Amino acid sequence: MTVAGNLTASEYRLALQSLMERGNTMIQPKSTHSFVIIFLTLLSLLGVGACEPATNSNSNALPTASPSPSASPSASPGVTGSVITLPVLDALFSDEGFKSKLKTSVQLTDDQLAQLQKVAADEVARLREANTEEGTVEQERIAAQSRETADAAIRKIVGDEKSATLSAFVRDYWITGGDVAAADKTVAAGNEMLPGPNAVPKDTRVVVNIPAYRMDVFREGTLVKSYKIGIGYPSFPLPTGLRKAQTIIVNPTWTPPDEPWVAKMKGVAVGEKVAAGSKLNPLGPVKIPIGLPSLIHGGKAPAKLGTYASHGCVGLTSPQVLDFSKLLAHVAGTEIPEQQLQAYLKNKTKTETVKLGQTVPVELRYETIVVQDGKLYIYRDVYDHDTNTEANLRAVLAATGIQFETLSQHEQSQVLDALIAMGGRAQTAEAKPVASTSPGAKAEASPKAAESKVAAARPKRPIGKNQKEVVIEIESLKGKGYPTAVNLDTGSGKPAAMIAAVR
Repeated sequence: MTVAGNLTASEYRLALQSLMERGNTMIQPKSTHSFVIIFLTLLSLLGVGACEPATNSNSNALPTASPSPSASPSASPGVTGSVITLPVLDALFSDEGFKSKLKTSVQLTDDQLAQLQKVAADEVARLREANTEEGTVEQERIAAQSRETADAAIRKIVGDEKSATLSAFVRDYWITGGDVAAADKTVAAGNEMLPGPNAVPKDTRVVVNIPAYRMDVFREGTLVKSYKIGIGYPSFPLPTGLRKAQTIIVNPTWTPPDEPWVAKMKGVAVGEKVAAGSKLNPLGPVKIPIGLPSLIHGGKAPAKLGTYASHGCVGLTSPQVLDFSKLLAHVAGTEIPEQQLQAYLKNKTKTETVKLGQTVPVELRYETIVVQDGKLYIYRDVYDHDTNTEANLRAVLAATGIQFETLSQHEQSQVLDALIAMGGRAQTAEAKPVASTSPGAKAEASPKAAESKVAAARPKRPIGKNQKEVVIEIESLKGKGYPTAVNLDTGSGKPAAMIAAVR
């Protein structure tokens, strides 16, 4: 396979490795010492401090040692490794139902359970003391390291065998939003995560692609509207997996959880309910619960869309969430007349609950490589799940009937550059020299020679450090893949057609 000019794939990988060893600024990892304090904050990856406290009340499907039937279909390839962090356990331990089920399912002793609670609480206390900023690039790049550290601590307490069982249980509890018992029923009803990358629904459901900052509403297989969203901070990320929307709550109250980020807020106290309509209530006029402990809710400024904006929730502006609520009710067979909604909103201190006519699946995906009508979108690996790999790229292309080798040399070099630029901490896993298998292939070029060829093949306009996506037009992908956004609501207040006109 040739990538650029006379540069083979083997030479390309060798060049990439050489570039990284020489300290290329675009892909050079930060030193460990430079973000020791930020490392503490990332220990809360995957769930701590969600938008509301745990109650006894879920892409790439998250990995597990023993996946449950509800989570077995993988929405997209590539997420690997443990997903548990100690602050995740701390958040879940506030749910007595979780604590009891964990002890029974994993067969933990009282002492082991107590040790887990203590080590989790200690890490949260450290986060509170660190008081670091959320959502920095450095935090993204050490997410995997925080999960590895948590895994080591858990193994020390419960041992290797029980650690794997604990990981599987917590993962299932997290994906289903605490509704583990209903997981098999969900699958039986056909409401499972759609299999394969970039899967297009044929039913009524909401699809959130976290790295794309996008939420889509499908009705009977037709995309009817898209929303630009804010996502959870790297230290308080959105989970992935299947959730479900059953109610719309207008004028929600908010009870601050016992988490480090609450300590930074003025005028609120842990455990003290904040009234609906209060300026201190971050949920806005509407919240839609989608399982422990996440929500879809309003209250966000337009500037927070397309970036980190919440503690484990899907964030919308208040006008967006009102529009989404009416649409969600409509596709679920329940109408909320405008007059009735305005009456609810007028009395801000009274909470109203609207039960949907049917449960709507909410699929939370983590897809950083998306084919969309003639274009290949490569999004930044915002939670450092190591998804921007050549293997994942090939899987996504194969799902459309296209092989990587059929792309032009220029397209191949563009795509490989984009994968590296948009990758996370583990982005260099596949950038290793490999032996060529082509008949009559020449000997591998020296790193210096390969490096010069790669540099010559790079696009004239370099990919920016803070760039969130790279879009590459590929003629062979035209008409294939996931649908483009429909009636996109960017939260700016301008109609979708007007926005398109000014671009």
